[in-house]
Amino acid sequence: MMMKLISATPSPYARKVRIALAEKDIPFELVTEVPWDNTTATPKHNPLEKLPVLILDDGSSVYESHFILEWLEYKHPLPPMLPPDIDGKIAARRVEVVCDGICDALVALFWERHRAAEHQSAEWKARQQRKVDGGMRALAEWVGDREWIVGDRFGLADIAAGTVVRYLDVRFPEYPWRTNHPNLAVMSDRLEQRPSFQGSVPVAQKISDKVV
Repeated sequence: MMMKLISATPSPYARKVRIALAEKDIPFELVTEVPWDNTTATPKHNPLEKLPVLILDDGSSVYESHFILEWLEYKHPLPPMLPPDIDGKIAARRVEVVCDGICDALVALFWERHRAAEHQSAEWKARQQRKVDGGMRALAEWVGDREWIVGDRFGLADIAAGTVVRYLDVRFPEYPWRTNHPNLAVMSDRLEQRPSFQGSVPVAQKISDKVV
């Protein structure tokens, strides 16, 4: 049997896993769902009802993008997505933590905007926006003018950074990240040329069920 990945087309979390699977040349079946709709099979495989979910050959599942990526490194170590040295691994994980934090704040903003205008919290939106702005500044500083964010080869940090900036294009096209951080635009344009990125371009989904 082939592994299956339950994914959502705009999800930066799922895209991280899709890219890692492609870079490691691991065959898998892509199952696309809208995780917010009641038709999703996600609760059968993840008690937290979140995507992505990697369903293994024996029917068991691995979930949460950071844990799936860790599982892949243990089970399919070549080519490695983390540097060989401890400091390099720590640096790459730090980038991933910040990128996931940016994504978490963006998702919170996305759903707050779906509330009726009179129920939206300006303070909540401002707090999430500060997280996005601060995270993007840190990311731009770490990227600098380097070809690869950590070490001397493509890896986890590049995957995390590349997916979060493209998610902004999908859900927050008005956010001027390319103007604010031109070095991130250079990085993104370079990464999007890789086959693993070209094969996982994010697109928006229509959400049918009421969520908020």
